Amino acid sequence: MTQPQPTTISPALVSAFAPGGTLRASINLGNPILANRNPAGGEPVGVSIDLAREFARRLGVGIELVVFEKAAASVDAVKNEKADIGFFAIDPARSEGLLFTAPYVLIEGSYLVPSASALTDNAQVDAPGHRISVGAGSAYDLFLTREIQQAEIVRLQGAGPALAALRAGEVEVAAGIRQLLEGEAQRAPGVRVLPGRFMVIQQAMGTPASRGVDAQALLAAFVEEMKAAGFVADALKRHRIEGASVAPPA
Repeated sequence: MTQPQPTTISPALVSAFAPGGTLRASINLGNPILANRNPAGGEPVGVSIDLAREFARRLGVGIELVVFEKAAASVDAVKNEKADIGFFAIDPARSEGLLFTAPYVLIEGSYLVPSASALTDNAQVDAPGHRISVGAGSAYDLFLTREIQQAEIVRLQGAGPALAALRAGEVEVAAGIRQLLEGEAQRAPGVRVLPGRFMVIQQAMGTPASRGVDAQALLAAFVEEMKAAGFVADALKRHRIEGASVAPPA
């Protein structure tokens, strides 16, 4: 892993990010591209954890991982200042109470359908009579809520139930992170991923708006350095993540 040398950070900014002396990082295990549990010990591992630990190192403070199973809960923790930083997709619906960086990783959002479905293209999904299952509060739920005009969105508690609803015939389409959907299609026959994508999910870091624009600027500069130095690319490779790419410079 690339280990850039830390620069001097003012005590005021350190305090803004870690007022209790420890950086609390909100971690979403619902997105396997960013975080998973280590099968050996159960502790969270992944790109977002690596970034959180490196940022804490820069601040010169300890770190506490505040772990959630769903994106919405992870976002709420940062908005409600139960965590100091978080890792989630940029979306207008999440802008209130948060300050975002530019994205560090880009992820494709795609559709999963039954193998026998007549659907062959993403543009065919938004039609009367189609039900689309999503993880409630996910980036693709927020996006589809704005974009879908004719199909019905069925919001369930996480990606697992959304995929199970498709296999059970309760919906015609499941939306999700492309890598996760491809894994589901490989796990057992009966479903397939539609070609291409319906959105690009921009994964960024965020902090409570109350921490101020100087804190946002420091976090944004950190993200840009991590991309430019190869830290993010190294983390994706080390954690064997496919289906994601390093975001371009801001």
